[in-house]
Amino acid sequence: MSDEQFTRSYQMHKNSVYAVIFHYVRNDADASELLQETFMRLYTNEKPFDSDEHEKAWLLRVAINLSKNHLRRMKFNAYSEIDENIPAPIQEDYSDLLRAVHELPEKYRIPIHLFYYEDYSVREIAGLLGILEATVKTRLNRARSMLKKKLGKEYAVA
Repeated sequence: MSDEQFTRSYQMHKNSVYAVIFHYVRNDADASELLQETFMRLYTNEKPFDSDEHEKAWLLRVAINLSKNHLRRMKFNAYSEIDENIPAPIQEDYSDLLRAVHELPEKYRIPIHLFYYEDYSVREIAGLLGILEATVKTRLNRARSMLKKKLGKEYAVA
Protein backbone atom coordinates (compact mmCIF):
# COMPACT_ATOMS: atom_id res chain seq x y z
CA MET A 1 0.00 0.00 0.00
CA SER A 2 1.41 3.36 -0.95
CA ASP A 3 1.63 6.24 1.49
CA GLU A 4 -0.98 8.16 -0.52
CA GLN A 5 -3.44 5.23 -0.41
CA PHE A 6 -2.85 4.81 3.31
CA THR A 7 -3.40 8.51 4.02
CA ARG A 8 -6.60 8.47 1.97
CA SER A 9 -7.87 5.39 3.81
CA TYR A 10 -6.96 6.84 7.18
CA GLN A 11 -8.77 10.11 6.48
CA MET A 12 -11.80 8.28 5.14
CA HIS A 13 -12.23 5.70 7.93
CA LYS A 14 -10.53 7.00 11.10
CA ASN A 15 -13.69 8.42 12.70
CA SER A 16 -15.76 5.29 12.17
CA VAL A 17 -13.01 3.00 13.40
CA TYR A 18 -12.34 5.19 16.44
CA ALA A 19 -16.04 5.30 17.34
CA VAL A 20 -16.35 1.51 17.28
CA ILE A 21 -13.21 1.09 19.38
CA PHE A 22 -14.36 3.74 21.87
CA HIS A 23 -17.68 1.96 22.30
CA TYR A 24 -15.74 -1.09 23.40
CA VAL A 25 -13.00 0.35 25.60
CA ARG A 26 -14.69 3.59 26.77
CA ASN A 27 -11.34 5.26 27.23
CA ASP A 28 -9.80 7.86 24.92
CA ALA A 29 -6.18 6.85 25.50
CA ASP A 30 -6.83 3.15 24.87
CA ALA A 31 -9.05 3.95 21.91
CA SER A 32 -6.34 6.10 20.34
CA GLU A 33 -3.75 3.38 20.83
CA LEU A 34 -6.01 0.72 19.33
CA LEU A 35 -6.82 3.04 16.43
CA GLN A 36 -3.10 3.27 15.66
CA GLU A 37 -2.72 -0.50 15.90
CA THR A 38 -5.69 -1.01 13.56
CA PHE A 39 -4.23 1.29 10.93
CA MET A 40 -0.77 -0.25 11.31
CA ARG A 41 -2.39 -3.55 10.39
CA LEU A 42 -3.87 -1.87 7.32
CA TYR A 43 -0.51 -0.42 6.36
CA THR A 44 1.17 -3.83 6.55
CA ASN A 45 -1.73 -5.68 4.92
CA GLU A 46 -0.75 -6.95 1.48
CA LYS A 47 -4.15 -8.19 0.30
CA PRO A 48 -6.05 -5.80 -1.98
CA PHE A 49 -9.58 -4.69 -1.18
CA ASP A 50 -12.48 -4.87 -3.62
CA SER A 51 -13.84 -1.47 -2.64
CA ASP A 52 -13.76 1.24 0.02
CA GLU A 53 -16.66 -0.51 1.78
CA HIS A 54 -14.69 -3.78 1.83
CA GLU A 55 -11.73 -1.93 3.31
CA LYS A 56 -13.95 -0.25 5.93
CA ALA A 57 -15.53 -3.57 6.91
CA TRP A 58 -12.05 -5.12 7.23
CA LEU A 59 -10.87 -2.23 9.40
CA LEU A 60 -13.92 -2.48 11.65
CA ARG A 61 -13.44 -6.23 12.05
CA VAL A 62 -9.78 -5.69 12.99
CA ALA A 63 -10.77 -2.89 15.38
CA ILE A 64 -13.40 -5.08 17.05
CA ASN A 65 -10.96 -7.97 17.45
CA LEU A 66 -8.23 -5.73 18.86
CA SER A 67 -10.72 -4.13 21.26
CA LYS A 68 -11.94 -7.50 22.52
CA ASN A 69 -8.37 -8.70 22.99
CA HIS A 70 -7.53 -5.51 24.86
CA LEU A 71 -10.51 -5.97 27.20
CA ARG A 72 -9.51 -9.59 27.84
CA ARG A 73 -5.99 -8.50 28.76
CA MET A 74 -7.35 -5.79 31.05
CA LYS A 75 -9.38 -8.34 33.03
CA PHE A 76 -6.20 -10.20 33.93
CA ASN A 77 -4.16 -7.16 34.92
CA ALA A 78 -3.84 -6.56 38.62
CA TYR A 79 -5.40 -3.35 39.80
CA SER A 80 -3.14 -0.93 41.59
CA GLU A 81 -4.20 1.66 44.12
CA ILE A 82 -5.24 4.95 42.56
CA ASP A 83 -3.11 7.97 43.31
CA GLU A 84 -5.50 10.59 44.64
CA ASN A 85 -3.31 13.42 43.32
CA ILE A 86 -4.14 12.55 39.71
CA PRO A 87 -6.77 14.98 38.38
CA ALA A 88 -10.01 13.52 37.09
CA PRO A 89 -10.42 13.55 33.32
CA ILE A 90 -12.56 16.29 31.86
CA GLN A 91 -15.97 14.87 31.03
CA GLU A 92 -17.25 15.56 27.56
CA ASP A 93 -20.71 17.03 27.22
CA TYR A 94 -22.75 14.15 25.79
CA SER A 95 -26.39 14.33 24.98
CA ASP A 96 -28.76 12.24 27.08
CA LEU A 97 -29.23 9.81 24.22
CA LEU A 98 -25.53 9.31 23.58
CA ARG A 99 -24.88 8.90 27.30
CA ALA A 100 -27.64 6.29 27.49
CA VAL A 101 -26.18 4.43 24.50
CA HIS A 102 -22.75 4.42 26.17
CA GLU A 103 -24.31 2.92 29.31
CA LEU A 104 -25.82 -0.04 27.45
CA PRO A 105 -24.13 -3.41 27.91
CA GLU A 106 -21.53 -4.06 25.19
CA LYS A 107 -23.57 -6.69 23.36
CA TYR A 108 -26.31 -4.09 22.79
CA ARG A 109 -24.17 -0.98 22.45
CA ILE A 110 -22.09 -2.20 19.49
CA PRO A 111 -25.03 -3.21 17.23
CA ILE A 112 -26.79 0.08 18.02
CA HIS A 113 -23.66 2.01 17.07
CA LEU A 114 -23.10 0.08 13.86
CA PHE A 115 -26.77 0.30 12.84
CA TYR A 116 -27.53 3.95 13.65
CA TYR A 117 -24.15 5.68 13.52
CA GLU A 118 -22.39 3.69 10.80
CA ASP A 119 -25.49 2.83 8.71
CA TYR A 120 -24.73 -0.88 8.50
CA SER A 121 -27.54 -3.30 7.71
CA VAL A 122 -28.51 -6.12 10.04
CA ARG A 123 -26.84 -8.59 7.67
CA GLU A 124 -23.59 -6.58 7.62
CA ILE A 125 -23.57 -6.26 11.42
CA ALA A 126 -24.07 -10.01 11.75
CA GLY A 127 -21.07 -10.57 9.49
CA LEU A 128 -18.88 -8.10 11.35
CA LEU A 129 -19.73 -9.49 14.78
CA GLY A 130 -19.85 -13.13 13.73
CA ILE A 131 -23.40 -13.67 15.00
CA LEU A 132 -26.73 -14.57 13.40
CA GLU A 133 -28.95 -11.91 11.82
CA ALA A 134 -31.75 -12.90 14.22
CA THR A 135 -29.40 -12.24 17.13
CA VAL A 136 -28.60 -8.78 15.78
CA LYS A 137 -32.33 -8.01 15.43
CA THR A 138 -32.98 -9.21 18.98
CA ARG A 139 -30.14 -7.15 20.39
CA LEU A 140 -31.30 -4.04 18.50
CA ASN A 141 -34.86 -4.49 19.80
CA ARG A 142 -33.71 -5.05 23.37
CA ALA A 143 -31.39 -2.04 23.19
CA ARG A 144 -34.22 0.12 21.87
CA SER A 145 -36.43 -1.04 24.75
CA MET A 146 -33.71 -0.25 27.28
CA LEU A 147 -33.20 3.20 25.78
CA LYS A 148 -36.94 3.85 25.71
CA LYS A 149 -37.28 2.94 29.38
CA LYS A 150 -34.28 5.02 30.35
CA LEU A 151 -35.09 8.11 28.27
CA GLY A 152 -38.85 8.04 27.90
CA LYS A 153 -40.91 8.51 24.76
CA GLU A 154 -39.17 11.76 23.69
CA TYR A 155 -36.21 9.74 22.41
CA ALA A 156 -38.15 6.78 21.00
CA VAL A 157 -35.86 4.97 18.55
CA ALA A 158 -37.46 3.70 15.35
